[in-house]
Formats: sequence, C-alpha cells, structure tokens
Amino acid sequence: MRKMMADKALVRRLSACETMGSATTICSDKTGTLTLNQMTVVVAYACGRKVDPPDSNSQLSTSLISLLIEGIAQNSNGSVYVPEAGGDVELSGSPTEKAILQWGIKLGMDFEAVRSKSAIIHVFPFNSEKKRGGVAVKLPDSEVHIHWKGAAEIVLASCTKYLDANDQVVAMDEDKKMYFRKAIEDMAAGSLRCIAIAYRPYDINDIPLDEEQLTKWALPEDELILLAIVGIKDPCRPGVKDAVKLCQNAGVKVRMVTGDNLQTAKAIALECGILDPESDAAVPNLIEGKAFRSLTDAEREEAAEKISVMGRSSPNDKLLLVQALRKRGHVVAVTGDGTNDAPALHEADIGLAMGIQGTEVAKESSDIIILDDNFASVVKVVRWGRSVYANIQKFIQFQLTVNVAALIINVVAAVSSGDVPLNAVQLLWVNLIMDTLGALALATEPPTDHLMHRHPVGRREPLITNIMWRNLLIQAGYQVSILLVLNFRGRSLLNLELDSKDHANKVKNTLIFNAFVLCQIFNEFNARKPDEFNVFKGITKNRLFMGIVGLTLVLQVIIIEFLGKFTSTVRLNWKQWIISIVIAFISWPLAVVGKLIPVSKTPIHVYFARIFCHRRRSRGS
Repeated sequence: MRKMMADKALVRRLSACETMGSATTICSDKTGTLTLNQMTVVVAYACGRKVDPPDSNSQLSTSLISLLIEGIAQNSNGSVYVPEAGGDVELSGSPTEKAILQWGIKLGMDFEAVRSKSAIIHVFPFNSEKKRGGVAVKLPDSEVHIHWKGAAEIVLASCTKYLDANDQVVAMDEDKKMYFRKAIEDMAAGSLRCIAIAYRPYDINDIPLDEEQLTKWALPEDELILLAIVGIKDPCRPGVKDAVKLCQNAGVKVRMVTGDNLQTAKAIALECGILDPESDAAVPNLIEGKAFRSLTDAEREEAAEKISVMGRSSPNDKLLLVQALRKRGHVVAVTGDGTNDAPALHEADIGLAMGIQGTEVAKESSDIIILDDNFASVVKVVRWGRSVYANIQKFIQFQLTVNVAALIINVVAAVSSGDVPLNAVQLLWVNLIMDTLGALALATEPPTDHLMHRHPVGRREPLITNIMWRNLLIQAGYQVSILLVLNFRGRSLLNLELDSKDHANKVKNTLIFNAFVLCQIFNEFNARKPDEFNVFKGITKNRLFMGIVGLTLVLQVIIIEFLGKFTSTVRLNWKQWIISIVIAFISWPLAVVGKLIPVSKTPIHVYFARIFCHRRRSRGS
C-alpha cells in the first residue's frame, strides 16, 4: 500500500489491489481522467456566424455582449476574484465554468458589477439528465431574463430565434438551424466540448410567484433566443495514449463514459487510442446513453460487450453499463468523481474515485482513490494488482514444492527403513525458509512490464495454474529422486563404507539436509519467474530478495559448521559441500528445460472432472 501511494493510488480496501489485477474492462470518465481538465474557449459562434478569434468584441454587437456577460455572470456556480493589489484574476468553479468565465472576462465582464445590477429570482440547477441549467434574473426595469446554458445540441433544439449582428431578434429558419448543427458537429469532431448560451425575456407580471409553478413554467422547451455556441478545448493528458495501449495489450478493454456530445467523445477516444480509426465502421462501438437505457436487459448485455464510447450518458447509464458487463462475466473497474457516480462505483468490482475533483461521497464509495486524477495512474494500479496476484502464485508454487518434497522424502524413508533423514529441528529451519523468509522474498517482487503482456485472470480460473503444476512437479520430482538415492545409496556413493555406521548415517543425513536446503534457495530463483527463462531478470531491483537469500545461505553454513549438536548434523568437507551445491544448481537448467514443455490452458481439475463424468456415463451405459 505504501508503494502504491508513491504511484498516486491510495488503497482504501486491501483486497481491491488483487481484484484490480484481474480487471477485464475499465469504464473511464473523460474529463480530468483522460484529459487535463484545463478548459479554454477556442471557438465561438454568435450573430449567426463564426467569431474569430472567439473573444473579438468588434465582431459582436453591443446588446449581444451585454446579454452574454449577464448570462455568464449570473448563470454560473463559479466566481471571479480580482486582487486589489493587481495580478492575475482568480477563478473558481468547475473547469467548464472557469473556461466560460474566462471568456466572459475577455469580452469585458466585470463579474461583481454585473451581479449587483440584477437580482436572481430563481435558479434551475444543472440537470445531468437534461444536460442544462438556468437562472431567472430580475432587471431594474422590471424585466426578467431567464438564461440557459448547457449541451449545445439540446439547447439549440429549444431555440427558435437568434440575435444577429444588428441587435435584431431574427427567426431561426431551418437553414440557419442546420448551419449551427453543422458547426456543433465540426467542433465535436475536433474534440471540443460544445456549450450553447441562450435566453428569453419576460415581463415581471408574467412570472408566477409560486415556486413549483415557476419551475414548471420556465421550461427550456419554451421559445429561446440563441446568444452563442462555444467550443471548449480540453487537451488529452500526456502519456494517456501509451497507457491505453498498455491496457489493450494486457487484455483490458478501456471504455469511455462521458456526458459530452458523442462526436466530441469519439474525437477524444480516437486521440487517446480507445478507438482505432482503421477499425470496422460496422461495429456499433459508439452509443448514446439515451439509446443504451432504452434497450431491454438482454439487448443491453449484448450491446455492453461491444461499446467503446458512450456519449451523453447520465450516472444511471454508467450504472446500467457496469451491471450489464458484470452479468457478462467481466471484472469491471470504474472511475468517477461526482456524487451521482457513487452507485456505479459501489456496484463495480473496483471503484476508483478521483482524489482532486472527486467528491467525498464518491471517495467513500470507492475502493481506491487516484490522487492525481490521471488515467496512467489507473494503469499502474492494474500493474500492482497483477503483481500482488503473481507474487501469491510464486510463493504458493515455492511452498508446495518444499512441502511435497519434504513429505515424500521423510514418509518413504520412514516406511522403508524406520528412520527419517530430516529431523524435527531441521524441518523447523526448512519451514522458516519456506514460510517467513520465502514469503518476504517472493511477495515483495516489484511489478514488471511482463505482467502487462498477459491476459487478465478470469473470475473462475484456479489459483494454481497448469504452469505452476508443471514447475512444481518437475522440481519436487527431481529433489525427491536425488535425495532418496542419497538416502538409500548414500554410503556407497559418498565412499563412507569404511566409516562407522552411526557416523556414516550422520554424514549422509547432513548432506541430504544441506542439499535439500540449498535446493530451496536455488529454487527460490526459479519461483521468481514461473513462465520466463531468465530467472535473474530484474533481480537487482529487489534488494530484499537478495538480502534474504544471502542471509539464508549464511545461516545454513553456520548451522552445518557450528550448530551440529543442536541440529544433529556433522561438519561437511569441501567435496561434500560441492556435491550439495551441484545438486542444487541442477535445478536451474532443469527449470529451463521444464519450461520448454508445453502445457494445456485447460485447468487440471477440469481433466479430473471430465474423467469422472466419463466413468459415470460408462457405468450408466
């Protein structure tokens, strides 16, 4: 957990680390996760035409600038602070709000002065389902303006008029509407977030006083007057394309779930590498939230499998996507930052909340908090999760090899001769190597890029794989064979016939014990890389492993040479030490040869189940 903290991931639930290593899909937000969340207005359409540059006052009429400034200042959750001593203006609010406020300042907005000239009658909060929000303001001349701001194509659909360059309110015919729609499509294709600003004037006497009636009365479906459509640029994070590609190579599908226009989402997805520009256009991998939620449960599951980008989605759409993917057997990771994302974060196998933009509710519902809101950090969590799972497998393989070998050697020797080559004290030392020191050495292996070239582990895949069984049986079989030969033929092989029987047995048993321990030390290297030929790759990066192996070797020498009375051993001469080392060393080339043996991907327990079922069918017939 401490090491993951250095990689900008705060783990709230420990088991989520391992689960993240098995993730098959990541449903990621766009803004702030795949992008920098540093928004700027780069394109604007007003007065029925494109304004270039977007903050050019000379191309906008006086009335339009006044109405825009009024709408930007009043219909905003952000604020503007101008230091008295001078300096840069400070903005607060969401990145989108700050981008529009910055544009308003460039148009000449005095935030506090504008707000003091009119009074807010009612606020229509931004609705994530309808993608818009508004405010009703009362002017000094008893006129009321209701300003709306939201998703460009949705607000545009409610507009029947627009303000031209001559301050005239002009009816919006079909050609002009098509012009604005084309502008939105072009901006969206350029990965811009499109926001429309519109308003409608009323007389104070036409405004209902009742709060509920006012909310129903001022619906955006009323005839609005379009003031401007702006395109906001939010550049992709550096390195996010490489991070997405790393996920795809690892068999983890990245899906973008965003509230933006589908064309904007598509452009960003292409820029990030989530979508392949050369992929088959017939594959329906883009969908709007509205279309997704209208599907039946069965259709939704089928569609969820193919979706790469979901645009104009609500938090509920994200929840439905997570549920559909989990029903299809996926291990789902979800990123979220808003309060409304909490159900999806809770429903997912791994909830990843954003540490900077994330709300407290989102963080409480998550398993891991991404401290820098960066998708690259999400990929690092996947690497750590796979490392945790792989290290558990390494330790289990190592531990079972020691257990199987020690058990068979002692049982066979005890049954055949009534004596055991490994006594209780020696087995305690072997257990210390196997459990405590082995766990520290193998479970602290740092994550490697090799882990990201594997496919994720399925929900029902066994912990002990066929590769582990192969390595385990080869090493345990070798150790058992060679040490049993020493047990039964050791006196003649070691030229101990002339020694007394008692001394010869002590030397033989000491050699067996020494060779067995050295086999475990050498096999510890093999356990580091169960499916790689080079078991020494990256070994210098794990100082703890090197320290434990060195300590174990030193303690083994001390036990054999100086603690013979305590462990019932005798000192070995240099030839016997060489024999022990050679026996242990052979485990390295043996492991390389063993890895050339192909293994089936079908788990071993499936074979036993098939054999059992076949026998039952045979008996039944």
